[in-house]
Amino acid sequence: MLRLMTFNQLCLVVNRRKLLQKSLLIGMVGAVGGSGYWMMNGRELSQLTIEQATIDLQTLYLLPIESAEGWNLSQIFNHLAQSIEYSMEGYPQHKSNRFKSTVGQAVFSVFSYRGQMNHDLLEPIPGAPILEADNKLLAFSRLLNALNDFKVFRGALKPHFAYGELSHQQYTLAHVMHINNHLEPLMSGL
Repeated sequence: MLRLMTFNQLCLVVNRRKLLQKSLLIGMVGAVGGSGYWMMNGRELSQLTIEQATIDLQTLYLLPIESAEGWNLSQIFNHLAQSIEYSMEGYPQHKSNRFKSTVGQAVFSVFSYRGQMNHDLLEPIPGAPILEADNKLLAFSRLLNALNDFKVFRGALKPHFAYGELSHQQYTLAHVMHINNHLEPLMSGL
């Protein structure tokens, strides 16, 4: 049996639809605006150089910081060095080729556009040896050596375990953003 709505009921349904449409529109505008702000709120790409990363690392090393939540400085420096070394030697484990060509490349594109990386700061490189936690000076030297070796490296770079094939310039950006991501929590507490 067909039920006829009263004029008031019909107005209520129309008003609900308009309210829902406006809410969805406001939500979409907020999401687009927020993601636009997030995308634009990164770093100037011209500042993302090995030279600047080296200066930032040297400054950090001189500060009275010994650890971050979860990893101490030795572990952080060794982790960063591993990543740089693996770009020249090859990563021990990789995500699937499908992951690297889709999600990995998309994530790297967003990071590159923003000039800023955000990742789990306690996640080890897949298949990498356990991070040594005992000698900050040796780990720091290893990291500076890895940066210098990478800077002058002219061989074929190995695919990144998550992003896939990267040029030397793209890897430079990835390494510097990775360093900056690990330094931010250490520097923010000062």
